[in-house]
Amino acid sequence: MGKKVTVVGAGFYGSTTAQRLAEYDVFETVVITDIIEGRPEGIALDLNQSRPVEGFETRVVGVTTGKGGEGYEAIEGSDVVVITAGLPRKPGMSRMDLLETNARIVRQVAENVAKYAPNAVVIVVSNPLDEMTALAQIATQFPRNRVLGQAGMLDTARFSNFVAEALGVKVGSVRTLTLGSHGDTMVPVPSHSTVDGKPLRDVMPAEQIEELVVRTRNGGAEVVALLKTGSAYYAPSAAAARMARAVATDSGEVMPVCAWVDGEFGISGVYLGVEAEIGREGVRRVVETPLDADEIESLKAAAEAVRAKQADVANM
Repeated sequence: MGKKVTVVGAGFYGSTTAQRLAEYDVFETVVITDIIEGRPEGIALDLNQSRPVEGFETRVVGVTTGKGGEGYEAIEGSDVVVITAGLPRKPGMSRMDLLETNARIVRQVAENVAKYAPNAVVIVVSNPLDEMTALAQIATQFPRNRVLGQAGMLDTARFSNFVAEALGVKVGSVRTLTLGSHGDTMVPVPSHSTVDGKPLRDVMPAEQIEELVVRTRNGGAEVVALLKTGSAYYAPSAAAARMARAVATDSGEVMPVCAWVDGEFGISGVYLGVEAEIGREGVRRVVETPLDADEIESLKAAAEAVRAKQADVANM
């Protein structure tokens, strides 16, 4: 114990992430912040009252923050900061439609994180994910290994769930992988996908795999269209919380995340969805997953697509 984690943003995503982190019972304190007065304090009070029922000791602290940085002193000493702040998508919106608005929000948050939690590992979940991760690193000026984004964990979970449902098997028997961007240039990796240890390509026809790849790529939009107000948060928060736990416990788990790539796969100088070993310092190393030639080409195409957009955010 003794660990402290902060979740910035107390919407559905942030509050669910805070709940999961508290229930792990590996942190001494979970701080949740928001600019809506009273909301984070109310969520914290409610979560703390669930402790006797769920049997965890982690204390949740809620703090309202101001545009001038008021309240951010509460995050001091955080080992991990999860940035969920920003607007969610509405039906018909792409992740890129959120770029300018969320860039302003994420920059302001990141600058306050740098000021009050200068040793933290930052996990970004705000959309558009790849661009906001790059912006958070620029705004904090943290070493790149200490700023990473949550995308591949979520996209991989969606892909695995779709495969399990299509085949009528347990989700625990399915292993899939998605790399690339969190969006149109997402790269699901069938060559590293198995069902009960058998290659996915041996148990599912190619056209059905492609259908599930497309559904995975549009996974967030599918949820948004059904909810009509707001976007997904149960699966995304599960993914972000697992990443935060891996950092806090220095687990060394290999996870698909948005990480800085510098030479791996022949790609350099860009935040991209890859597998990485996660520990106390954030990304210990990027894992060069053996990929098929066409998967490598897709990953390089994804890198070029996000590189151009990440250059745009530097001045936002």
